[in-house]
Amino acid sequence: MNEIITAKDLCLWYGENQALKNINIKFPEKSITALIGPSGCGKSTFLKTLNRMNDLIPIAKITGEVFYYGHSIFDKNVDVNELRRDIGMVFQKPNPFPMSIYDNIAYGPRTH
Repeated sequence: MNEIITAKDLCLWYGENQALKNINIKFPEKSITALIGPSGCGKSTFLKTLNRMNDLIPIAKITGEVFYYGHSIFDKNVDVNELRRDIGMVFQKPNPFPMSIYDNIAYGPRTH
Protein backbone atom coordinates (compact mmCIF):
# COMPACT_ATOMS: atom_id res chain seq x y z
CA MET A 1 0.00 0.00 0.00
CA ASN A 2 1.30 3.47 -0.89
CA GLU A 3 1.99 6.07 1.76
CA ILE A 4 0.32 9.46 1.51
CA ILE A 5 2.50 11.03 4.20
CA THR A 6 5.82 9.82 5.60
CA ALA A 7 7.80 11.51 8.38
CA LYS A 8 11.45 10.55 8.91
CA ASP A 9 13.48 11.64 11.94
CA LEU A 10 11.27 14.71 12.32
CA CYS A 11 12.26 17.08 15.13
CA LEU A 12 10.89 20.51 15.96
CA TRP A 13 11.99 23.17 18.42
CA TYR A 14 10.30 26.34 19.58
CA GLY A 15 13.42 28.26 20.52
CA GLU A 16 15.25 26.05 23.03
CA ASN A 17 12.21 23.83 23.75
CA GLN A 18 12.05 20.62 21.74
CA ALA A 19 8.42 19.86 20.91
CA LEU A 20 8.95 16.86 18.57
CA LYS A 21 11.77 14.34 18.78
CA ASN A 22 12.64 11.83 16.05
CA ILE A 23 9.12 11.22 14.72
CA ASN A 24 9.01 8.35 12.22
CA ILE A 25 5.56 7.47 10.90
CA LYS A 26 3.81 6.49 7.67
CA PHE A 27 0.20 7.22 6.78
CA PRO A 28 -1.00 4.68 4.19
CA GLU A 29 -3.59 5.68 1.63
CA LYS A 30 -7.20 4.60 2.13
CA SER A 31 -6.79 4.31 5.89
CA ILE A 32 -7.69 6.21 9.03
CA THR A 33 -4.99 7.02 11.55
CA ALA A 34 -5.61 8.44 15.02
CA LEU A 35 -3.00 10.41 16.95
CA ILE A 36 -3.75 9.85 20.62
CA GLY A 37 -1.89 11.19 23.63
CA PRO A 38 -2.06 13.50 26.62
CA SER A 39 -2.34 17.25 26.36
CA GLY A 40 0.96 18.86 25.41
CA CYS A 41 2.59 15.74 23.93
CA GLY A 42 2.97 17.23 20.42
CA LYS A 43 -0.06 15.99 18.46
CA SER A 44 -1.10 19.43 17.20
CA THR A 45 2.50 20.49 16.67
CA PHE A 46 3.04 17.43 14.48
CA LEU A 47 -0.12 18.13 12.48
CA LYS A 48 0.88 21.78 12.00
CA THR A 49 4.20 20.56 10.65
CA LEU A 50 2.46 18.48 7.95
CA ASN A 51 0.94 21.56 6.33
CA ARG A 52 3.82 23.86 7.26
CA MET A 53 1.82 26.06 9.59
CA ASN A 54 4.89 26.12 11.85
CA ASP A 55 6.61 28.17 9.13
CA LEU A 56 4.60 31.10 10.49
CA ILE A 57 6.29 30.86 13.90
CA PRO A 58 9.66 32.66 13.73
CA ILE A 59 11.29 30.67 16.57
CA ALA A 60 10.31 27.27 15.13
CA LYS A 61 13.17 25.14 13.79
CA ILE A 62 12.52 21.84 11.99
CA THR A 63 14.90 19.02 11.10
CA GLY A 64 14.15 15.70 9.44
CA GLU A 65 11.94 15.00 6.47
CA VAL A 66 8.24 14.88 5.63
CA PHE A 67 7.07 13.47 2.31
CA TYR A 68 3.63 13.95 0.76
CA TYR A 69 3.06 11.40 -2.00
CA GLY A 70 6.83 10.88 -2.12
CA HIS A 71 7.77 14.56 -2.46
CA SER A 72 9.43 16.56 0.32
CA ILE A 73 7.08 19.20 1.73
CA PHE A 74 10.16 21.28 2.60
CA ASP A 75 11.44 21.45 -0.99
CA LYS A 76 11.93 25.07 -2.09
CA ASN A 77 9.63 24.47 -5.09
CA VAL A 78 6.64 23.44 -2.97
CA ASP A 79 3.68 25.82 -3.24
CA VAL A 80 2.78 26.12 0.45
CA ASN A 81 -0.73 27.42 -0.30
CA GLU A 82 -1.41 24.40 -2.50
CA LEU A 83 -0.02 22.08 0.19
CA ARG A 84 -2.34 23.67 2.77
CA ARG A 85 -5.31 23.18 0.44
CA ASP A 86 -4.48 19.45 0.38
CA ILE A 87 -3.52 19.05 4.05
CA GLY A 88 -5.84 21.05 6.30
CA MET A 89 -6.56 21.21 10.00
CA VAL A 90 -9.73 21.74 11.99
CA PHE A 91 -9.03 22.83 15.54
CA GLN A 92 -11.09 21.89 18.57
CA LYS A 93 -11.02 25.52 19.71
CA PRO A 94 -10.37 28.70 17.73
CA ASN A 95 -6.63 28.91 17.16
CA PRO A 96 -5.64 32.23 15.57
CA PHE A 97 -2.20 32.82 14.13
CA PRO A 98 0.16 34.81 16.37
CA MET A 99 -0.86 38.16 14.85
CA SER A 100 -3.67 40.71 15.22
CA ILE A 101 -7.34 39.78 14.78
CA TYR A 102 -7.43 41.95 11.64
CA ASP A 103 -4.41 40.14 10.16
CA ASN A 104 -5.96 36.75 11.01
CA ILE A 105 -9.17 37.66 9.17
CA ALA A 106 -7.31 39.18 6.20
CA TYR A 107 -4.84 36.28 5.93
CA GLY A 108 -7.08 33.99 3.84
CA PRO A 109 -7.99 36.51 1.14
CA ARG A 110 -4.37 37.71 0.93
CA THR A 111 -2.99 34.24 0.29
CA HIS A 112 -5.73 32.98 -2.02
